[in-house]
Amino acid sequence: MRVSVDWLSEWVDLPDTVEELEERLTMGGLEIEEVIRTGPDLSGLRVGLVVEHARHPDADRLSVCRVDLGEGEPLEVVCGAPNVAAGQKVAVATHGTVLPSGDKVKRSKIRGVRSNGMICSDREMNLGEDHQGIRVLPPEAPVGARLDEVIPSGETVLDVEIIPNRGDWVSMLGMAREVRAHYGGEIRVPAAEVAEGERPASDDIRIEIDDCAGCHRYVARIVRGIQVGPSPEWLRARLEAVGLRSINSIVDVTNLVMFEYGQPLHAFDLAKLRGGVVRVRAAESGEKIATLDGQTRELVPEDLVIADAEGAIAIAGVMGGAESEVGDQTTEVLIESAHFQPSRVRRTARRLGLQTDASYRFERGVDPEGAGRAAARAARLIQELAGGTVSRGEVVAQGEPPPVTEEIRLDPARANRLLGTEIPEEEMIALLSRQDIEATRNADGPLVCRPPSFRSDLHIAEDLIEEIARIHGYQHIPTTLPEGAFEGVELPPRRRLVLEVSDSLKGSGLTEVMTFPAARSGDFNGLQLDADDDRRRAVELENPIQSTDPVLRTTLVPSLLRAAQTNLRRQVERLRLFEVGRVFLAREGEELPEEPLQAVALLTDAGEASLWESKSVPVFFQAKGVGERLMADLGRSCTFRAGTREPYLHPGAAGEFWIGETPIAAVGELHPETAAHFEVEAATALLVVDLEAMGRIPRRDPQYREVSQYPSVRRDLAVVLDRATEAGEVLEAIRKTGGASLASAEVFDRWEGRGVPEGKVSLTFRLIFQRTERNLTDSEVVKATDRVVNLLAHRFGGELR
Repeated sequence: MRVSVDWLSEWVDLPDTVEELEERLTMGGLEIEEVIRTGPDLSGLRVGLVVEHARHPDADRLSVCRVDLGEGEPLEVVCGAPNVAAGQKVAVATHGTVLPSGDKVKRSKIRGVRSNGMICSDREMNLGEDHQGIRVLPPEAPVGARLDEVIPSGETVLDVEIIPNRGDWVSMLGMAREVRAHYGGEIRVPAAEVAEGERPASDDIRIEIDDCAGCHRYVARIVRGIQVGPSPEWLRARLEAVGLRSINSIVDVTNLVMFEYGQPLHAFDLAKLRGGVVRVRAAESGEKIATLDGQTRELVPEDLVIADAEGAIAIAGVMGGAESEVGDQTTEVLIESAHFQPSRVRRTARRLGLQTDASYRFERGVDPEGAGRAAARAARLIQELAGGTVSRGEVVAQGEPPPVTEEIRLDPARANRLLGTEIPEEEMIALLSRQDIEATRNADGPLVCRPPSFRSDLHIAEDLIEEIARIHGYQHIPTTLPEGAFEGVELPPRRRLVLEVSDSLKGSGLTEVMTFPAARSGDFNGLQLDADDDRRRAVELENPIQSTDPVLRTTLVPSLLRAAQTNLRRQVERLRLFEVGRVFLAREGEELPEEPLQAVALLTDAGEASLWESKSVPVFFQAKGVGERLMADLGRSCTFRAGTREPYLHPGAAGEFWIGETPIAAVGELHPETAAHFEVEAATALLVVDLEAMGRIPRRDPQYREVSQYPSVRRDLAVVLDRATEAGEVLEAIRKTGGASLASAEVFDRWEGRGVPEGKVSLTFRLIFQRTERNLTDSEVVKATDRVVNLLAHRFGGELR
């Protein structure tokens, strides 16, 4: 909302400067977006007194003036204006001054005479087109004063953002009340009394309210014998200052009163109303109306309309209809001033995409007791500007009264406790009364407070405490630090697990994504899930954001595959993505679903080695390595088993991580049919981790040991085993058999082909033996190695190569 400071000053006394007013209102909770100066900036010009005037010695049309600026010696200024004379007060721009036109004044010699400035005309100050003569200032103008303190040059306008619950601020009256609350003083309300004729207004129109919930009160005033024409200059200037354009004297009056009181008004051409009745009702399904903006709009029963005997003539609280518009031929008008239900107006305006000054105010709530006053003020102004006679009385119809808060009890001690202040009870009463909130003492302690009708935002004691703090001044509330002993806070186990998983996957070079939790029903088939698979128990959304995603996800896999699809289509071929989040499984007979935690990592093969790799590693082994690091970072001792139960992974390139007898994660390349469904053409591997199962298994706290100062002994064993033998199982057995001297055991080579029988594979194990307290002897290393060899031979049927 744009607030003209000059206009506001007519309603209430303002502080000395606009800057002070802006700061005080901002501290009181108003959001002032901008201070707009509509006229030229005259602050650089000064008021001068022409003490001497003489003809220029070398030019007939020039004169040489000595101008007193109130300090030092008078300046010598050459002037070409014919109306300059000694004794005048004039506007002077000295050396270095930038004029409103953008020109900079400099010292110069004009026909041999030095000129130290310029005496300005209206054109040079952007105050008009007159440049034949200088602007002569009033005799009382103080010499040396800034020119903007003497000449009004446009208006100063505050561009204020009004918060949704403060509809009382959207008017000059509301802003005047706010200023009075901060500074005190009296509000000067413009006259609204009107001279009425003998003819009763009820003889001209009948008002009926069919939708009593949508319209709480409807007031009509009739003015006959008017002559519509252009508005006077003062009215046009006032409307332009707040951002409105002038239309005609009648419409301009309704807009002016709306800005004065915050009560939207509408003027109907009385002669165009059919049947002598105005009816407030719900729109009929499919009913259409041509509005003032030239559009034809189709209405629904939720909309509230103003109608005559034959059809709708306005959308209540939003915009009037073209059929009853006031025009140049109008001679009699009906002034509408009503109170509509805010939520009805808001829904209609949003559905139609029609945000107007009227709907802006009705949505925030107008004063339910202000309708009659605004109608009378408009009738008075129309009579003054367009002539005519105001019919006697107003025609009023009542609907259901709006909900109001009649009484709020406020405990001053509690208010001080919440604010951290020591404001006396008498001062609280005074602060509230400056906002028209009547507060009286009660025998049992709390103050009994009655909010005014225009404050629809006040309902509970905390609302009043906020008002006390606002007007008392937030800057006057002392700043105190909370006292108390702080104790260390430990993260909940589930939250800690999520953060640890995320950190580990990031450490493996993956990028975290956050996808939308809705999914497509067809993705279950794309994952090749069995009909009885739990992941088909999806929660259906009653109102999905996108019709293509009607259910909540039961696994993160489709979300990651959709993300991969999007990236691959944009030529991003090397993907390293992961997501940690909840999935949702419907429970039969339960209102709320299960929400287990899951982590999924996705890697694609770009077909070439990265900058940090000597050769391209198959994407399956990349994903398996990510899983192994994750298990190590989480302190979980696990085994890897070939094969998986997940139908969307390739059966020949997949496996699972197990902790004891509990499967924790599945890893593998994407099944070709699943890849085709999700249109993922690059070689892709997934790591799917069941965080719920992992969270139920006790974590192994890190064990630290001293770094050995003694040398290690390495033994490499190349063993021929059956091809079906799992290397992980063999490693686990070696680590248990090697004894205390075995520091580590790893597989570092695998060979099939020449020298190895068909159906067999050669695995090479590297064993590192080392003790922390002493050197190892050869016999100790030989004995430990022999135990491992015997294990490989007897348990796994292995033969040394």
